[in-house]
Amino acid sequence: MEKIGFIGVGVMGKSMVRNLVKHGYDVEIYTRTKSKVEDLIAEGIVFKENAGACAKDKDVVITIVGYPSDVKEVYFGKSGIIENAKAGAILIDMTTSSPELAKEIYEESKKYHLESLDAPVSGGDSGAKAGTLAIMVGGDKATFDQAYPVFEAMGKNIVYQGPAGSGQHTKMANQIALAGAIAGVAEALVYAEYAGLNPEIMLSTISTGAAGSWQMTNNGPKMLKEDNAPGFYIKHFIKDLKIAVEEADKNELYLNVLNNVLNMYETLSNEGLDDLGTQALYKYYK
Repeated sequence: MEKIGFIGVGVMGKSMVRNLVKHGYDVEIYTRTKSKVEDLIAEGIVFKENAGACAKDKDVVITIVGYPSDVKEVYFGKSGIIENAKAGAILIDMTTSSPELAKEIYEESKKYHLESLDAPVSGGDSGAKAGTLAIMVGGDKATFDQAYPVFEAMGKNIVYQGPAGSGQHTKMANQIALAGAIAGVAEALVYAEYAGLNPEIMLSTISTGAAGSWQMTNNGPKMLKEDNAPGFYIKHFIKDLKIAVEEADKNELYLNVLNNVLNMYETLSNEGLDDLGTQALYKYYK
């Protein structure tokens, strides 16, 4: 049985931990606020006092934290993962983070005889719970092949993208496409209302045609009901879009949809709406 250290046990992380345990892995956890994982502790999962302790003597260490700054905090330093993991361990960062940081972790890990993969996910809390996450992986192909059974415990669409940083670049492409899809649904609903259409009938009609998308089917109805409960927080989406803009700028790309949608979300953030779900973009139009 492989031993896994899992660091960053939020809404998605909890379900991912449970799925790993369900598949027979011996999992220990660390997260900043112990009180938030009392349920997992009650289920018999061991809680460690910091990231380094959680990484010690593990075959695989998985992280899914909030921001690139959090990734740096758990990977580097005396109580960080890299200095405490055993030689030969595989380090897997599943946070949506910077491709450059993924390369930095990869290079530093090699110095300690560790393997690392950047493996951000898509599918949200529902995908994490169902074990159907899409997982986009960057790093060495041999390491990806070795870690594949671990990924299988958490996801279904698991794809090797290329060298270190490629998983994060793929997630950026995902978030750029997502930005356009969410904005498109919101704009279509606003147009329908101003044209005097029944927006629910319009939505159910066009969602089965070429315009149909996951965002239209799942977040379109929520927009109409003004159900803004977060499946994915605005503040986290802003973080992702900012990373995408930074990467685009490095390559002298100006991506209109990406920049415009980021500006819309930042407007909502400035109004104190950071903790709403991404479907609250409809409020910007309204």
